[in-house]
Amino acid sequence: MRQDLGSVAEQQQLALATYVARDIDGKIISRQVLLDRIAASLPLNLLSQPEALRAWLKERFVYQTLFSSGLYVIGMDGKNLADYPIYPERERTDFSQRDYFKIALSGSSYIGRPRVGIYAKVPILPIAVPIKNANGDVMAVLVGSTILSGHGFLDSLLQSRGDNVATGFMLVSPRDQLFVASSQTQSMLSPLTTPGADPMLDQAMKGFRGVGIAMDDQGVEQVSAMVSVPSAGWLVVSRMPTSIAFATIGRLQHFLIKNATIATSFFMLLACAGLYFVLGHLFRAAECADRMSRGEIPLEPLPVHREDEVGHLISAFNRLLLKLDENQDELKRLAHTDTLTGLPNRVHLSERLPYLLAQARENGSQVGLLFMDLDGFKDINDSMGHEAGDEVLREVAARFNDAVREADTLARIGGDEFILLLSGLGSNAELVAGTVAARCIASLEQPFCLFNKHCRLGVSIGIAISDGANTSDELLLAADRVMYQAKKMGRGRYVTHTLEMG
Repeated sequence: MRQDLGSVAEQQQLALATYVARDIDGKIISRQVLLDRIAASLPLNLLSQPEALRAWLKERFVYQTLFSSGLYVIGMDGKNLADYPIYPERERTDFSQRDYFKIALSGSSYIGRPRVGIYAKVPILPIAVPIKNANGDVMAVLVGSTILSGHGFLDSLLQSRGDNVATGFMLVSPRDQLFVASSQTQSMLSPLTTPGADPMLDQAMKGFRGVGIAMDDQGVEQVSAMVSVPSAGWLVVSRMPTSIAFATIGRLQHFLIKNATIATSFFMLLACAGLYFVLGHLFRAAECADRMSRGEIPLEPLPVHREDEVGHLISAFNRLLLKLDENQDELKRLAHTDTLTGLPNRVHLSERLPYLLAQARENGSQVGLLFMDLDGFKDINDSMGHEAGDEVLREVAARFNDAVREADTLARIGGDEFILLLSGLGSNAELVAGTVAARCIASLEQPFCLFNKHCRLGVSIGIAISDGANTSDELLLAADRVMYQAKKMGRGRYVTHTLEMG
C-alpha cells in the first residue's frame, strides 16, 4: 500500500509542479514578448530626449502592467537614460557590470539574476532586451523589472504554504545557485543548500527532472517533484512530507494490529478482500494521475469510489485541480481581453487575423482591416485626467460596437488605438469597408459628457484590403501607414489601400 499510495502522492506532486512550472513559464514568456514589442516600437530619436522618452515609457507602463517595478532604458555607457516610475537613484547607478546589461548589449534578450531591488527594496526580476536600429545595431538596452511577489507573477506560489511548514513549492535558479522564491518566505533569494544536505535537490542540480522520495536538509522525508521552467532555466520543486502522504497507512496499521488478536483468520480474510478493493481503487487513481502528468489526458478530477482516507485524499486533490483549472481559464480569458473596455486585445487579434487571412485565401474572399486612432484623446486625457480618459475609451468602444457589423471583430490594441477586422468581403470590399468606416466616424459626432463638460472626439481611419496573400504584419503596417495619411488630410477621415493581390 505504501508503494501504491506513494505512486499516487508522487504523481500528484508531479502534476502540481508541472502546472506551476507552466504557469510561471507562460508569465515570463509573456513579459519577454511584451518587452521585445516595446523595444521594437521605441522611436530611436527619443534616446537623446530623456523627458520625451520618460513620457513614452510612462504610457507603456500605464497600459501594460506586467512590469510592476517599472521600465527603464540604459545607454551604451551603462547609464540610465530614462525610467518610469521615476527613481532618482537610477540616474546615479552604473549598470555596465550588470549581467542582463552585458548580454543585451551583445544583441540578445536576457533574464537577469533575481535580486533585491536597490530602489524598490523588494525582490525583483529584471529582463533586458536590446534596442536596435534598422541595421540591427544595438543602440541602447530596455529593461523591465517585475516584483517577484507582485500580483499576477509569483504571488500564488508564495501564498501556497500548507499547514505543515515543510509542505509547498520552491523555485530554484541553478544558473544563479539560489532559491528564487519559496512557500517559506525566509528562503527567498537565499543561496542553495550545500551539496549533500538535500539529495533530491542535488540530483535536480545535475539535471534530474521527475519525482522521488528522500530526506531534505531538515531531516524530513519528503515526496519531491522537480519540473523545469524552460524560459528562465529555473526549476520548480513541489514537496509533501511522507508523514502526510502516508497517514492513511498508519491508521490502517493501528486498526489491523488492534483487531488481529480477536479473530486472526476472519480479519485476515476480510483484510485481504479490503486490500484488494482498496488497491484496485489506488491503481486506477495512480494510472489516471500518471497519464495526466504525461499529458496524455487533460487535468480532470479523479474518480472517488469510497469515502475513506484515500477517497478524502483524492477529493482534496480534485478540489485543488478544479481551483487550478478555474484560475487557468480566467488567465486565458484575461490574456485575450482588454480589461478596460472588455474588447479583444492585441493577443486575440494576433491569433484571429492569420485565421481570417487563411480563410480568405481558401474562399477567394477578401479581408478588411481598419486601423482607428482617436483624434483629440490626448487633450482630454491630459486636461481631465486618466479617469476621464478611461471613461471616454469605454464609451468609444460601445459606440464602435453599435456601428460595426455583428460578424466583425473589434479590438483595442493599446492607448487610443482600435482595430476592426472585416471578413468575408467580396469584390465590393472597398465600398463595404468605407461604409463601416463612415459609420464609425459618425458614431463619434455626438459629444461626450464628462464631469458635466461636453468634449468632442474624432477618429482617423486607415483601411487595408487583402485577399489573404499577405501576412498579418503587412496588413497592419499598410493600415497604420494610410491612417497617418488620413490624419494629415485633416483628421476625421479614412483612407483606403488595397494590397497587391496574390
